[in-house]
Amino acid sequence: MIDLLWLAASIVVIVVLIIKVKLHPAISLIIGTLLLGLLTQIPLPELASGAAAGFGDLMTGIGLSVGFGIILGQLMSDSGGARVIARTLVGATSERFAMYGLAGAAFLLSIPVFYDVTFVILIPLAVAIARESGKPLPLAVGAVALGAGTAHTMVPPTPNPLAAGEIMDFDVGIMLIVGGIGGFVAVIAAVAAYSAIIAKVWRPERDVDSEPAFVEHGAEGRRAPSFVVALLPLIAPIALILLGTVWNAVAGEPPSWVAFFSDKTIALLIGVLVAYLVASRSMSRSDMNDSANTAVQSAGIVLLITGAGGAFGAIIERAGIGDLIAESVSALGGNYALALLACYGVGLAFRLAVGSGTVASITTMTIMASVAPAIGIHPVWVAMACLAGALSLGHINDSGFWVTAKIPGFSVSGGLKTYTLPQFLASVAALLFTLVGATVLPMG
Repeated sequence: MIDLLWLAASIVVIVVLIIKVKLHPAISLIIGTLLLGLLTQIPLPELASGAAAGFGDLMTGIGLSVGFGIILGQLMSDSGGARVIARTLVGATSERFAMYGLAGAAFLLSIPVFYDVTFVILIPLAVAIARESGKPLPLAVGAVALGAGTAHTMVPPTPNPLAAGEIMDFDVGIMLIVGGIGGFVAVIAAVAAYSAIIAKVWRPERDVDSEPAFVEHGAEGRRAPSFVVALLPLIAPIALILLGTVWNAVAGEPPSWVAFFSDKTIALLIGVLVAYLVASRSMSRSDMNDSANTAVQSAGIVLLITGAGGAFGAIIERAGIGDLIAESVSALGGNYALALLACYGVGLAFRLAVGSGTVASITTMTIMASVAPAIGIHPVWVAMACLAGALSLGHINDSGFWVTAKIPGFSVSGGLKTYTLPQFLASVAALLFTLVGATVLPMG
């Protein structure tokens, strides 16, 4: 059991390097990986090759998919399609359900688009809706934050849930179905709970610093696509991925052409090509190239962190710690509820400590990858519990917190009430969905 202590020590080192030394999370994860290998006495050549293989194996599985997904989202944003989708969805709801429409728009947009971009697109709408409907502005801002944060954490093709299938060895289509349904249910529940809470805790004299400051978005002034056309880049890859998953569940092994087009990399490549076609109506070739370059730069950072998490996971397995974790979980008597709560707790601790939801998600799933077989449930439920924990407590050490607080003109306390609180409510709702789902459909 000393190896579990070495794992804990390595995690502490990773957290300290990120928080105190201010090293990049990817570098910190690799240092923690090497330290774990040394402490568990893995031979040095094997340690080096094992870490590199872990990085490479995860990149083989999701590298192109993550890159294509980010390019797709950037093109949707820059072409104006994302804004059209948001306005249409919000406009389709009545005044009574305006906050649900706003959260739903944020949820849908953040499936392909980064949280910060989604927030910048939606915040002018949030302010306008709050004024027109007489709803508090912090309620509208919190609805955007929880909708966008939940989708970005739980629904592929964003990096965290996309990596879940590779780390835990299951079909990404299952993650898409369970994460999509569970995330949407969590958003609805969280909006209801947040609506009941925010008025009781909001103190304008302490929580507001200034008037809202909007950031100009590159899509303004462009000839935006229609709602249906704007949705095509998102619908195409999701439909193709689900085709393979459903075919496999209903008819068994799919034919080669279905397996090819439903592969996540091919599906997302097709989605990117559709996004290019949609964007070509309002953007020049130079503009589309700039969008793709911006996306690739963002993807590089995400992939480096994700790959470093893969290296960490490879050394955990080579040291036999994965089996130790599984044995520890089995000692609970196969109690899957306690095991899922433990997954949530580890994710929460990482998010609280390091701020980055990506680091929290990838590291937690890496550590808990061996849990599902030990408790006899499908690994998607373990992934959901880990991701719910990673959604939970973003605060001042998270860049998303400052975007959410400062653009609407809120103070730090205001940011905690419009970013941390609503996303925590969504994470709890997602955890409850996971516990119920693992009970009704263990699929072990």
